[in-house]
Parts: sequence; structure tokens; C-alpha cells
Amino acid sequence: MSRFKREQKADSLVGFRTKTAEPAVPYGLLKGARKSGQLNLSGRGLKEVPQSVYRLNIDTPEEAQQNVSFGASDRWWEQTDLTKLLLSSNQLTQLSDDIRLLPALTTLDLHDNQLSVLPSALGDLQELQQLRLSHNQLSSLPVEVCTLKNLWSLTLQQNLLENLPEELGHLENLSELDLSNNHLKDLPSSFGCLTNLQKVNLNHNKLTCLPHSLARLTKVKLLDCSSNQLTDIPDSLSEMLALEQLYLSHNKLRLLPRLLAPALKELYVGNNQIEHLETEQLSCLKTISLLELRDNKITMLPENITLLSTLARLDLTNNDITTLPASVSLLPNLKVLLLEGNPLRGIRRDLLTKGTNELLKYLRGRIKEEPEKADEGHTAMTLPSQARVNVHDIRTLKVLAYSDKQADSVPDEMFDAALDQAVATVNFSKNQLTSIPHRLVELSSSLTELDLGFNRLRCCSPDICSLLRLTHIDLRNNQLSDLPSEMKNLTKLRSIILNYNRFKSFPEVLYEIFSLETVLLGNNQVGGLDPARLIKLANLSTLDLSNNDLLNVPPDLGLCTSLRSLSLEGNPFRTPRAAIVAKGTDTVLEYLRSRIPM
Repeated sequence: MSRFKREQKADSLVGFRTKTAEPAVPYGLLKGARKSGQLNLSGRGLKEVPQSVYRLNIDTPEEAQQNVSFGASDRWWEQTDLTKLLLSSNQLTQLSDDIRLLPALTTLDLHDNQLSVLPSALGDLQELQQLRLSHNQLSSLPVEVCTLKNLWSLTLQQNLLENLPEELGHLENLSELDLSNNHLKDLPSSFGCLTNLQKVNLNHNKLTCLPHSLARLTKVKLLDCSSNQLTDIPDSLSEMLALEQLYLSHNKLRLLPRLLAPALKELYVGNNQIEHLETEQLSCLKTISLLELRDNKITMLPENITLLSTLARLDLTNNDITTLPASVSLLPNLKVLLLEGNPLRGIRRDLLTKGTNELLKYLRGRIKEEPEKADEGHTAMTLPSQARVNVHDIRTLKVLAYSDKQADSVPDEMFDAALDQAVATVNFSKNQLTSIPHRLVELSSSLTELDLGFNRLRCCSPDICSLLRLTHIDLRNNQLSDLPSEMKNLTKLRSIILNYNRFKSFPEVLYEIFSLETVLLGNNQVGGLDPARLIKLANLSTLDLSNNDLLNVPPDLGLCTSLRSLSLEGNPFRTPRAAIVAKGTDTVLEYLRSRIPM
């Protein structure tokens, strides 16, 4: 019998033998990880972590058996400890205690798996800084995790957590904590010991109250407690000195919270059971710019709504309001007033559909003005251009308005009337302006908001850069393709609206305005942006890049963790898929981070 036939006969039982499994992790990946210190095994269908991963820095690599020359170019003995291990979007049901064999890890990503328990050995990873455990089936958090002194980011959303260990307060360096979409009924009393927290997400739990110890979280800028069962908010939250955004919608609140938080800009209390707005609560909101009260049971607005002097957006959709006080028109910064779904009487329905400006104009007309003193002349004067200077608006509201005139210039009489009146808001929108009026510089000492939307501006004059107090600029629906570099001098600018222009890239100067919180660039031709520079805009919370020409979304954009709202729909990129984009900002950013190349 030939040798070939003998071997063939010897293999006749091959169907009954266990086939040797191919390695779950390609050797090339492990070899690269020894050099870079980073290993990405996301989305590989793993049901368990191979031993070769746990023992990456312990076992002698294969190449050591083949090449012992110290002059070799492949210097296998100069391996780097593994610091970053990404295991997201697999089918892991457990993590071995052998994870302690990777003590140098600083990032461990286990999100989107099927983990129901965690090993106590996680406590041995004392260098760990980021631990991502979202979208699993965890019902508890091992107390050993609370010993990770260097941990600054812990994400646990979309699990089955019912309680948290009291030792959680030991995570003294934690700055970002996401516990949303769990089954938490209360928080440990040690929660207030997490004094470095800046962003806390507790939405979609079963919380009935918040601990008074939250007052000690003086660095928190964003607190999301929406979709819980809260009936009251402790006054002690007023001591959260850095708090800017507070989300309390979809709870069981009957009163507007009494909050003296000095930095609070946005308060969301929609979908509660609020019936009355009390003076005591309103007077506390000294810096509020956005107040969402939709879907409550409010029957009336008090005349002293004017206490909210910084308010720019008021959402009262779907309440029980029957009358609207004319005093709401005296709010000097109000730009958006939403009233749909209220049984309003005395205001024509068509007036409500014309937008906030028309409604406020109508309400101002209902205010009985006191007669001016004889030496102050008339309250208004007619210009040759048929413009009408509303002296009341200029003197009382500090608003200079010349909008919807289809004019190609602003009459000098408008600026003459505004001199020495400390005008804070200018509205020259809906005209045919081709350049920015040069006399705007005369208002530089007081002007904070400028609306030049719906004009025909082709370029933005450097004159605008001398308006150093500007906090808001609206340049939508023009023909702009660039912004002057001098705009970097606008160090107080918080928002800029550039929708419907002709920008082909993210304006360079915006990367240098570090005060920016909102950038709206939708419906342009933007083909790219630089996330490495964008991440330096630490205050940026809203970025609209919808309906542009983005062929790809850089994964590093996921590192812009200050973003609360990111709009990317209507672009030609293929990834992230539309289904991911539709899930919202947090999901998109998490996806992008998982795509960062090793």
C-alpha cells in the first residue's frame, strides 16, 4: 500500500474528531498590540475573551522562538504593556478574573455585550481611567470597581442596575458618569463625594428623590434626571455652582423647582404636572436662557414673567393657557415663544403661525404706554424712507429693529435714535443688505445680539469684529462662504447661526472662538472638519452639520464629549448608518469612538 493510501486510511475517522479551532484573534493583531499597547477586538462575535489576550504581556511571543538576534529589525523584546482594550459589540457573557493580568490598562471598553456580572479582579486595574459598560445586562456593580482611583469616565447606561454600592463615593477623580436607562430607585448617600463630576446622566430610572448631598457636586455642568418619578427637587441643588443644564422632564413635579444655581442657563421641566408658576421660583432663575415647560397643566402666565430678563427661548406647548399677558413682550432677549396646543383666547390663530416676532409685536401694541415728557418729543417719528423708529423699544427694551423691509440699507435715523441708549439687540433681518452696516460699531459698548439673517451678504465685514460684547450672531440665509479671521476677538460669543449659506468647510476662525456653545451650519456645502481642533471648543454643546457634503465623519469627532446635540442627517456619508444617526447624539458619539483606529 502506498504511503499516500496509508495516510488517507489513517484520516478516515476525521469526521469524528474535534476540529482544531482557528485562533479567534489573528496573530498579527496581537503582535501589533504588543508594539502599540492598544488592541481593538470590537464587533468580532466573541463569546469569551481568548487567553492569548489576557496573557499578551506574559507569554513569550512566537517570534522569540524564531529570531533571537539582538540586531533584528523586529525587536520583539521591546513590547509595550497593553493600555487600551476594546471589546465592544461582541457576545461576551462573562469576563475572566484573568483580566488582572493586564494591570496597565487605562481604557477598557465592554459596551454592547451580554455581561450579567463583573469579576472582582477589575479592582486590580488601578491604572484604569475609562470603563465603558453600557448596553449589557448588569444588575449590580462590584464594590471593587469603586477602588479605581484614576477612573474619570464610567458609563453604565442600558443595564439592569437596581442599586449602587455605597463605596461609589470613593471614585474621587470621576468626571463623567452615565447611569441612564437602569432600574435605580435611589442613589447612595456617598454620591455627593464625587466632587470632580462634570456630567451626570440619570435619566430613565425609577428615582423618587435626589439626595441632598448632590449640593456638593460644585463642578457639575450637566445633570439629567429626566424620565424618573421625582415629585420634588431639593433646594440644596442651588449650591451646584457650575450647573448650566438641568433636565427634569417626564417626572411628577407639581411646582417649578426653586433653584438659585448662579450659572443655570437651560431648565427642562416638560411633561410634569406643574399648574402654577410662582414668583418665588421665577425670581431665582437669574441667568436662564432656555425654559422648557411643555406638556404641563399651566393655566396662566404671571405678569412678573418679566423677571426672566435673560430668557431667549420659552416653550409652553400643550398646556392649558387661555390668556397671554402683554408683559411677556417686554422680555428683552426672548427670541422663541412656543404656544401650540393651548386654548388661547383673544389671539388670532393665524397670528400664532406667523412666529415669535409678530406675536411679540402684537403684544407690545396692547401695552398702554405712559405719556412721554414734553421735552422728550414724540414716541416715534416718520422718516423719509417710511421707516418708523420705535423709541419705546429702543429706550425700554434696548432693541433696535429694522426688519422685513426688503431694504438695501438701514437709514441713518435708526442709528441716530439709538445713540447713547445702550442698545443690546439689533434686528436687521429679512432685507436686501449686501454689506454689514458700518454704523453698527457705534453700538459696540452695549450690543450683545445681532440678527442679519435673510439678507444678501456675500462677505462678513471685519467691522463686526469690533463688537466685542456680542454673545449671539444670526447670519442664516445669506451668501457667505467665509468669515474674517478677526472674529477670534469675539471672546464672549456663545452662538452663531450660519444655516443656508455657501460654506464649503467649517469656518477656520470658529476653531479659535473658545466661548462658543452653539454652531449651526446646516444646509451649506461643508465637506469636512477638523475634530482635533473642534475638541478644543470645550463649551460647544450644539453642532448642526445637517444637509451638507460630508463624505465621511471622522471617528475622532466622538471625542468631543461636550456635545449634547449633534445633527448629521442629510449628508452623503455611508457610516455611521442612518439607523445609528437616528438614535441620537450619545449613540453617534459612542459609535464614532469605537471606530477610532488603533
